[in-house]
Amino acid sequence: MDKNREATGKIQWTKLFKKLSPYMIQKGFRYLKHFGFKEFMIRLHERFEPDEVPYAPWYEVYKPDEETLKKQRKISFSVNPSFSIVVPVYRTPELFLRQMIDSLLEQTYENWELCIANGSPEDEKVVRILQEYAAKDSRIHYKNLEQNLGIAENTNEAFAMAAGEFIGLLDHDDLLAPNALFEIVKHLNEQGDADVIYTDEDKVTMELDEHFQPHFKPDFSLDLLRSNNYICHFFVVRRSIVEQVGGFNREYDGAQDHDFIFRCVEAAEHIAHVPEILYHWRTHRASTADNPASKMYAFDAGKRAIEAHLKRTGTEGQVTPLKDLGFYRVKYPVQGQPLISIIIPNKDETETLKACLESIRAKSTYANYEIIIVENNSTTDEIFTYYKELSKDPQVHLLKWKKEFNYSAINNFAVKHARGEYLLFLNNDVTVITPDWLEEMLGVCQRQEVGAVGVKLLYPDNTIQHAGVVVGMGGIAGHMFVNMQANRTGYLHKASIMQDVSAVTAACMMMKKTVFEQVGGFTEQLSVAFNDVDLCLKVNKAGSLVVYDPYVQLYHYESKSRGAEDNEAKIRRFQAEIECMRSRWTEILRNGDPYYNKNLSLVKWNYSIKPLPGMEKKG
Repeated sequence: MDKNREATGKIQWTKLFKKLSPYMIQKGFRYLKHFGFKEFMIRLHERFEPDEVPYAPWYEVYKPDEETLKKQRKISFSVNPSFSIVVPVYRTPELFLRQMIDSLLEQTYENWELCIANGSPEDEKVVRILQEYAAKDSRIHYKNLEQNLGIAENTNEAFAMAAGEFIGLLDHDDLLAPNALFEIVKHLNEQGDADVIYTDEDKVTMELDEHFQPHFKPDFSLDLLRSNNYICHFFVVRRSIVEQVGGFNREYDGAQDHDFIFRCVEAAEHIAHVPEILYHWRTHRASTADNPASKMYAFDAGKRAIEAHLKRTGTEGQVTPLKDLGFYRVKYPVQGQPLISIIIPNKDETETLKACLESIRAKSTYANYEIIIVENNSTTDEIFTYYKELSKDPQVHLLKWKKEFNYSAINNFAVKHARGEYLLFLNNDVTVITPDWLEEMLGVCQRQEVGAVGVKLLYPDNTIQHAGVVVGMGGIAGHMFVNMQANRTGYLHKASIMQDVSAVTAACMMMKKTVFEQVGGFTEQLSVAFNDVDLCLKVNKAGSLVVYDPYVQLYHYESKSRGAEDNEAKIRRFQAEIECMRSRWTEILRNGDPYYNKNLSLVKWNYSIKPLPGMEKKG
């Protein structure tokens, strides 16, 4: 580190510590006790390292100005649904309560009602404020409950008051952006019907003087919802769905919204995501938003909510809370002992292949697999001597591909000779880290809705090589979290939790053979680049999920045998494959990866915010 950089770093940390309140210091000690020193330092670095595009000034440019809001109020939609915003109130501070209600009154879409169930009728100040606002606007309704029934039952009392076509959930101390309902109605008019709708969100200080920690969400991801209640706020659902699923369940108090969201999405035919920051989650000392440890019981309730969802959907799985509070791992058991066909193309590279195979044999705890090695025009005596040795192993089968290198054609050729129900495409330049890698991938891939599974790949220096693929990143597609330290979890822990993605790398990818054949295998026009991305997009298009599973890790030595794109023919071929992808997948490249977010960068791999027009680019 040079002197200027070191000085800059010291200034940044000095500013940080000056901003720390006694409460923040106490919170730091709680996290230190929970995570231990090493993990605490990793998370401290992730939490406070400077953003490449700082969110607070970004949000000031992003939020609609008064002129925009004025125009929204004049817009007439052909579809004008009614909304019931339900709020359970309990001893809400006057300022917070007024600001919450005012955020409804400031909405640029007017077909709404506010349904408040007051669980603190003895609080005269709360009652007086509710009376005041109800007298001011006929859309505001409230009910003083005889006693506090808890957040779940209080919310159900508010549900019972609702008459709107859609119901939206709002906490008593949070805020809606003034364009929240407008953007939802706009989406319904432009994109068609939906049973469940959710939006992006951020956090805001008690004083409303700073917005921070934005949550830019993907479109619906079943595996991400099983890992964390990423949907959270703002959540809107058809009233008919609420009537069908039965409202909140008090057994899950603390995670009642996670349980409720699961039941709603299970019943929904269409789930929509509006990628706009439309909900502001206020943080204060008792708020779970700022102090997760304040409600430890909520995380046990979250575990039970996921378990109940798995039971309702007939899915076997063991749920384990992660160290990061509010995040979970679901481990899916293997059904039976199906044969896995591990397919490895190879040219020369004796030592590389040997390291790969020896790691499979030494580390794997699942035994029912075959290895298919596709020999592609090797020239060294050494590799053929090794092949002769391998031929004695009944689990290893050697195939010869005599034509020029074409990754897609080679693998399609190998699949025709594969006996397994499950295919595992594997590079020769990887070595296994996780002993139960085959069981872990197989348990996920056996699920009815899953077509393919990819894993976390690391460079030998323990930095990340692959943690899922985003379509559009860098032009066509790119890996996420490249070069980030493997012990870091990244933006909202996405490097380390299971989730659905548009694509994964075939350096290590398992697929159902039936799904592979259904989608026509690899596209042979893509001989080197993007063939795995194309295959995954075909899997998604056919209605199956592609899952990123970080609980399997391998070292990847990164395409030793292929070489660089360093001559005219290779450059021409690469450009042709780019054009092939652009023509085949125009819609997703134009509209954006549904498992990413339009507000995030396509030139940075770490979920950086995309600069808005007029903002100075940083980083």
